Amino acid sequence: MNQRPGFPAKLPSSGAPRSTRSPVSPVGTAKPATVGLSPASPVRRPAALSSGLGLDSGAVRARMVSKLAAQGLQDPMVLQAMGTVERHRFVETALAGQAYEDTSLPIGLGQTISKPNVVARMIELMREGATGKLGRILEIGTGCGYQAAVLSHVATEVYSIERLRGLHEKARENLRPLRLHNVHLIFGDGMLGYPKGGPYAGIISAAGGEAVPQAWLDQLAEGGRLVAPTITPAGHQALVVILRTAQGFERQVLEAVHFVPLKSGIA
Repeated sequence: MNQRPGFPAKLPSSGAPRSTRSPVSPVGTAKPATVGLSPASPVRRPAALSSGLGLDSGAVRARMVSKLAAQGLQDPMVLQAMGTVERHRFVETALAGQAYEDTSLPIGLGQTISKPNVVARMIELMREGATGKLGRILEIGTGCGYQAAVLSHVATEVYSIERLRGLHEKARENLRPLRLHNVHLIFGDGMLGYPKGGPYAGIISAAGGEAVPQAWLDQLAEGGRLVAPTITPAGHQALVVILRTAQGFERQVLEAVHFVPLKSGIA
């Protein structure tokens, strides 16, 4: 059974209205950051890059964003979010020097943090047609918490579910100093989604299975978009975008990707 989100400390009441946005309309406004957990943990400060620019420097992130734009990423809100979130705070200290390279990195328990290009690409696909912040978003696979942090800047509310307790706790530790009060972390089976927070304006998965679980489709709002890696008939993993319309679901298969396998249960 899914546990109640542990971050922030309080959920919206069960009677709170649910967002059902159209693809081109933002839903709601972001909550003010007025509710805290406990005092923030000390911030880790890894070594500087060889260029002499510290990892805390905005110039380092700006350089990464410039590369993403050169690779074809266009959504201004996504690019701004990528430039705001300090990726080096979500990787092991020994790997911090590679944090702003376009590469995936191990985060423990056989899982990885996705390449910046993949994170930005999937969020951009989920936001396609939107002119402002999305409403409620569901992330499947919290991992170290990096993508949830990025999503917090492009959506009014983020529900992120992780099946591995060790990573769930790591994400809590990583996100606590940032005080992102529109992010809710859930320890539970991601294949079941999180119906209490739905319907969702967008759903994004960091793990790929044979098919998109029906629970995710049921929790997607009309006009919402789901982005997930899925096994194709040819046996390869590819990004799939599913748009829910009044008539049903529209499915688009895009480029090949490589994600960890989608699994059920908790561990």
